[in-house]
Amino acid sequence: MARLVSVNIGRPRSIPGTETPTGIYKEPVAGPVAIGPQGLAGDVIADRQHHGGIDQAVYVYFQEDYDWWAGKLDTAPQPGLFGENLTIEGADSAGTAIGDRFAIGDCLLEVTYHRTPCLTFALRMGDPRWLKRFRRAGRPGAYCRVLAPGTVAAGMAVTPTPYGGERITVSELMGFDGVADIPHDFMRRAVSTPIREKTRFKYENRLASLF
Repeated sequence: MARLVSVNIGRPRSIPGTETPTGIYKEPVAGPVAIGPQGLAGDVIADRQHHGGIDQAVYVYFQEDYDWWAGKLDTAPQPGLFGENLTIEGADSAGTAIGDRFAIGDCLLEVTYHRTPCLTFALRMGDPRWLKRFRRAGRPGAYCRVLAPGTVAAGMAVTPTPYGGERITVSELMGFDGVADIPHDFMRRAVSTPIREKTRFKYENRLASLF
């Protein structure tokens, strides 16, 4: 049985050495938290150009992946370290694919994309090599849209439902970050899934240019 380990909220903080605000520093919170189409109530999204929005309303990370990182980081990772909203255990992180769903009480989430590491993430981890390390690990976690709003709290059961169509895992998708010549077959497969609209638009335009 999958379980919600932690619900994590970000308050405005400055990136180290700058005055640039960020919401990546998330801390577990007690009690129920409402989740709506734009994400968790009370959570700060400072950079809305690259984060948040309906297609990236909730970021999920998996406890099993934190367990893997535990032997590779200077300190034991705690929920919220990677800036995720929800920390889940007991789900198949390696096989998580676009279109998979997570039901938590009345709340229903649908996987739309993978986490792409950014400079803010590297600064938060205090590691200039972090972007490469995170990509090589192939454990990006999953961005989700909210199909049904609800209220969640740590300890609640999580019911995963695999997507029944093309299986494009978040790890596989992350492998094409920065790749100029993405295989046409992969893009055709991807646009048949409920992938985030920004990527769907890019892939459909590339495919249309072939004709």
